Amino acid sequence: MLVAALETEVAAYLEAHRDERDDAGHALVVRNGKGRTRKVTVGSGTIPVSAPRVNDRRTDQDGERRRFTSRILPPYMRRSPKVAEVLPVLYLRGLSTGDFREALAALLGDDAAGLSPTNIARLTNEWQTEHRAFQKRSLADRDYVYVGSMVFTSTSGWRTTGSARS
Repeated sequence: MLVAALETEVAAYLEAHRDERDDAGHALVVRNGKGRTRKVTVGSGTIPVSAPRVNDRRTDQDGERRRFTSRILPPYMRRSPKVAEVLPVLYLRGLSTGDFREALAALLGDDAAGLSPTNIARLTNEWQTEHRAFQKRSLADRDYVYVGSMVFTSTSGWRTTGSARS
């Protein structure tokens, strides 16, 4: 399905630019074979993918070449966003970095691409850095509502709830 989606994406790009020609009448946007096969980890395991390539010879107003970049499978992508989302959840559930390899092999197959213990440790460090930044963020510009006997609203300020006052 992934390869079919990539082929459809390329076909749509080629169709959108099929009328663009150079001075000799040659198409400026053409297919250019397939890229090297790379392993991509998706929810059902790791699969080899050879993405179709496009030769786009058009240039923008600055003289820079335009490029086709797949939205489905961007360059250097080795795992789907859904797989990337499950990694922090496993970590937060107490899975140690040493246990990731075994757990991911059971979930995604033996050759879960890009998920070596070194990569898991690097991701863990990134998550911890993001968490520290999250904890230190300023809350000065936020309005909050507290549940209990006191409540704060941006329109009326503090007030006591219940039967004594309203």
